Amino acid sequence: MEPVTLTTPRLLLRAVGPQDTDAVYAAVQDPDIQRWTTIPSPYLAEHARSFTEQMVPDGWSEGSMFTFGVFLPTGDLAGMLALTMRSLGTAEVGFWTAKEHRGHGYTTEATVAAARWAFTRMAIDRVEWRAEVGNHSSRAVAERAGFTVEGTLRSSLNNKGVRRDCWVGSLLPSDLGLPSAAPYLPAPAQG
Repeated sequence: MEPVTLTTPRLLLRAVGPQDTDAVYAAVQDPDIQRWTTIPSPYLAEHARSFTEQMVPDGWSEGSMFTFGVFLPTGDLAGMLALTMRSLGTAEVGFWTAKEHRGHGYTTEATVAAARWAFTRMAIDRVEWRAEVGNHSSRAVAERAGFTVEGTLRSSLNNKGVRRDCWVGSLLPSDLGLPSAAPYLPAPAQG
């Protein structure tokens, strides 16, 4: 699949490429991004090059991971967001926000835009979010984007060789007022 570009009232979401390597490298030097995400730490220039020149284009062409740089109208990189295919009709969202752009709702806005695209253009019926227990910033973004936090998965996330508990949540097309690509029969209410 060829990369797509999405726009929101404040953002441009597009695949990153070699021209963005330096901006990705600089943003990911933030210790919080390295702590809470599964990217390498320390994060070297070669990691950024591999990401922008190989991982992102390969993910799009294989249909396995749809990565968007989140850009402001000024061209500044505000963050990164990816939808990784996990199973038929299910993608997992992952994101980070550059330190200087936190607190403006950009990642929430980008998450909703990417989910809306996935639901309407990719026949995805469930977007999952996972974050290590304690990553309250990620959880706040997910909840503001409309995700339902479904619980805690024990020893479910491997971050730099250490197994950790993680929160899991989901966003369904109906959460955004959209139809599902496949029928959905929710469990009956427990009384």
